[in-house]
Amino acid sequence: MLEQHIEALIFASEKPVTPKEIKACLQEAFGWEVNEEEFEKAIEAIQEKYLADSFSFHLVMTGGGYEFMTKKDFAPLINTFLNQKAKKRLTRAALETLSIVAYKQPVTKAEIEQIRGVNCDYAVQKLLEKELIVIAGRAETVGHPLTYATSEQFMDYFGINSPADLPKLREIEAGHDNEIGSAPEVEEDRENSLPEESATDESTPELSATEPETQTVEVEEKTDVAETTETPVAETEDENEEDETPPAPHPEMLMPRKKSKSEVEREEEVNHGDI
Repeated sequence: MLEQHIEALIFASEKPVTPKEIKACLQEAFGWEVNEEEFEKAIEAIQEKYLADSFSFHLVMTGGGYEFMTKKDFAPLINTFLNQKAKKRLTRAALETLSIVAYKQPVTKAEIEQIRGVNCDYAVQKLLEKELIVIAGRAETVGHPLTYATSEQFMDYFGINSPADLPKLREIEAGHDNEIGSAPEVEEDRENSLPEESATDESTPELSATEPETQTVEVEEKTDVAETTETPVAETEDENEEDETPPAPHPEMLMPRKKSKSEVEREEEVNHGDI
């Protein structure tokens, strides 16, 4: 009987029912004093009962209480149904604000605006209207501003019992799981590429060893060519020295020089004296 009454309470509630609320209802309705051990046994029996394949839902603990939820095998069908009756989604600004509240709670509106860099009055108001966040109290700072935290409806919607159950930021980074899974393949590729690199490294010294030989050969050839080119030059210079002859006199030098008038008169006096 206890199990059936607990099932009825959980089934009739729109929100998760806490153990305290269930015990209070049983006490007020029937005067039953249900201890913790009896309550746990009844819950375990209900959970085991609905784990059978003949049921499409099961009993889970979420948001600090118990609630019937459909099994994962029926998720595609339920998603189709909910999408057909989907309400207006949260805006990007509201989602960003909700994320900041979830991971920084309790947080003031000024701290939210400092992170986002824009005014968030409208987003905070909408989240309060949808009961996704609540006023948690006041901060011990100047002016004692209001602080905000996530509500039980938020935890119920996301299927968690407390903010500590939220996924860590590193767990939701894009491609984090793929990078871990692909790491061994990268290592294998590196290992496979090592022999090729070592082969290229070994071949490099051989090339460097052969380069000096080719350079020396070229130098020797150049020196030989230089010697061969210098020798004929020396021979031609010797030949030019042996064949060298005095230059021929200028034609004017071979012609008799014209005597001046004084020379002619002197020669005539000499000739007259001889006579």
